[in-house]
Amino acid sequence: MNSTPHILVVDDHQEIRDLISRYLSEHGYRVSSANGGDEMKAVMQTSAIDLVVLDIMMPGDDGLTLCRYLREQGQIPIIMLTAMADQTDRVVGLEMGADDYLSKPFFPRELLARIKAVLRRTESMPPRKEALDDEIICFDIWKLDVARRELIGPDSVAVPLSTSEFKLLSTFLAHPKRVLSRDQLLDLTRGRQADVFDRSIDNQVSRLRRKIETDPSHPELIKTVWGGGYLLSVDISR
Repeated sequence: MNSTPHILVVDDHQEIRDLISRYLSEHGYRVSSANGGDEMKAVMQTSAIDLVVLDIMMPGDDGLTLCRYLREQGQIPIIMLTAMADQTDRVVGLEMGADDYLSKPFFPRELLARIKAVLRRTESMPPRKEALDDEIICFDIWKLDVARRELIGPDSVAVPLSTSEFKLLSTFLAHPKRVLSRDQLLDLTRGRQADVFDRSIDNQVSRLRRKIETDPSHPELIKTVWGGGYLLSVDISR
């Protein structure tokens, strides 16, 4: 099996398609191209694509429509190409599930760097698990009531959790004793709307620690792995 990443470039401008395709091919990638949605879907029916470079401004089905279609089909990484002034389209594209965007005009080298970054990020992700069922999950002295979104202490008193704290704790409980990087935690808690440069995850971990750790300044449950991320260090039971 060929392990070289296969990139699909979707743009209605042939010169741009050819430029990107040639540059990526020269840097070791397999590349296919499509001038719009119909060709994109045809390519994807016959080829295993690892990442899509998708222009927003196209006749017929535009890039936002195709981004929505791709996200309905699965989790294939998407990098959007946008006009410099189309800030609204960039935001909408990220909300629909694009992994990154690049404004035109751009240097091919920058696109290459973004492709490498997105592939590294998505390939290192742990398998996406289904959402936790409506159940009670026990860890250390705590119980998480998933249905009620309540954290219950040993005194049977419920500790309130914000939505972000609940998602973060649920993510750790779904991947116990596994090191999760900040980017992975962002992806797993906020999906593809996550900003790869966002460091708010550190603040969320700190707030969660204040609720579940005996001594938040010396955490024993959610441990920091220097250079790696965070780790839920205890076993769980249902």
